Amino acid sequence: MAMNDEKSLVTAHQNFIDHLKKSGKATSTILAYGADVEQFANQLKKKQITQTTSVTQEMVEEFKNSLKKQKYTEKSISRKLNSLKTFFRYLKERGLIDKDPAALVEHPRYEVKPPRVLSKIEYRALRDACRDDPRMAAVVELFLQTGLRIGELARLELDDIGEREIRVRPYESHSERTVPLNQPAKKALDRYFEVRSKTKSRAVFVTKTGRPMLVRNIRASINRYFRIAGIKKATVNDLRHTFIVHQLSSGTSVTTVQHLVGHKRLSTTEKYLELAEEKNEERVKLEEL
Repeated sequence: MAMNDEKSLVTAHQNFIDHLKKSGKATSTILAYGADVEQFANQLKKKQITQTTSVTQEMVEEFKNSLKKQKYTEKSISRKLNSLKTFFRYLKERGLIDKDPAALVEHPRYEVKPPRVLSKIEYRALRDACRDDPRMAAVVELFLQTGLRIGELARLELDDIGEREIRVRPYESHSERTVPLNQPAKKALDRYFEVRSKTKSRAVFVTKTGRPMLVRNIRASINRYFRIAGIKKATVNDLRHTFIVHQLSSGTSVTTVQHLVGHKRLSTTEKYLELAEEKNEERVKLEEL
């Protein structure tokens, strides 16, 4: 490949994506980085700038300002800027540019909000809202009792469900682990299995037509029950946050919780300690409710 081709934004963009894939980055990360770099490249293309060596710090600053004018949040702008910084660091390491145009561009400041943790009233309301829907009742209970990621829950297969534990298969950058399956979650699953659609699919959660439920299906269904339960400004991830905080507040060690939820770094789990201390007055495990 000619050097000029490698230095074109189009080719560099594709090579960057290939590099991320080989590095084992999560699919969501690759898609986000790829889209952000493409958005930047498209803006430069309008000015007939097509080479990585033509990009300047002023152009990155201009892109940052244009995002603000388009009403992107400070957090979204920071994420996109991080994508560009990663992209140009990659190019500099490969010797395709002499100077990194994004290195000195500052991230916008924004307030990092603490994780949303459902109150006792809220998660009880959510359980009540989906009580007559065995499939979603099982989904909600698994989230609350195991702290699984939504992608992990969507990938669960029948063989992964044991009598007392669940096997979480390895995927992308996440290694395999097992999580305890307590009685409330087991009971909810057994109730769902009684009405589960007859299908050859090995996926635990399937649609009425027998196809595996996709992440977007699960998220949409949970959001629907959030609305029915009157729970505002909550997401599926908040069920995972709720599990983590309740585990820590009930006395489970930080390292044990780290393993249970599959955090790569202990520091990620430790960020929940302050919230757990605030919950200490309740000291009631989710399974006891």
